[in-house]
Amino acid sequence: MRNAAGCWIAGFLIALVSQVQAQITQKVVDIPTRPGVTQRMLVLSPPTTKAAVILIAGGHGGLQIFPNGSFKWGAGNFLVRTRQLFADQGLMVAVIDAPSDRQSPPFLTGFRQKPEHAADMKAVIAWMREQAKVPVWLAGTSRGTQSSAYVATELSGLEGPDGIVLSSTILTDDAGRPVPAMPLGKIRVPVLVVHHEQHGCAHCAFANVPALMEKLDNSPRKELLSFKGGENKGDPCEAMAYHGFNGLDREVVPRIAGWILAK
Repeated sequence: MRNAAGCWIAGFLIALVSQVQAQITQKVVDIPTRPGVTQRMLVLSPPTTKAAVILIAGGHGGLQIFPNGSFKWGAGNFLVRTRQLFADQGLMVAVIDAPSDRQSPPFLTGFRQKPEHAADMKAVIAWMREQAKVPVWLAGTSRGTQSSAYVATELSGLEGPDGIVLSSTILTDDAGRPVPAMPLGKIRVPVLVVHHEQHGCAHCAFANVPALMEKLDNSPRKELLSFKGGENKGDPCEAMAYHGFNGLDREVVPRIAGWILAK
């Protein structure tokens, strides 16, 4: 009898989780940004939306999202692979691709700190704010932090995000401007920094995080969430290493979502 009862409870919980996930709708959306340019994104909408978050992948950023919502590249990226977990927390999610005029190499490389990128993100923020009627956040990981931080220094008020999340921030960069070198004093929205203490990527050494935090003094609310453990596989600057919080998705995402939703 006990086994039967246990199986019934387990079955009920599985069915309940499946029902909740089934209520989250998913669609591919293309919106106009600059003249002749569109921005594609994969949008996940929960039944009740508490806030909205725009997820910006790292690397070259060219996800090349297919009409069915699958990806030609980047499916394993930390923010891309955890999109459902963010939606499960009550967040409307938009996973952004490179814009239509950057759909071939180098994609977003060399573009993340350009006025055109800020213009594209301004249009995405406006679309999300109109659709969801809730605060809209930017969350970038790795090279995506160069996008989210740059946009937050360029756009403010209704044009800009209500807050940003920087995960595995690019702290040093021989090929371009790292996040701490940006005019971060212009950021006047909440900033959450998420980093792995055992990070092995030379661009993201945990020892350099305090210098980043010091430059966020004009943010009305800032915090560092640090993590240990998980799995560390392959290239230390890729998603299956500590860099991508491999093995920690269900720990990291609820903490990020909880911080976004905190009063």
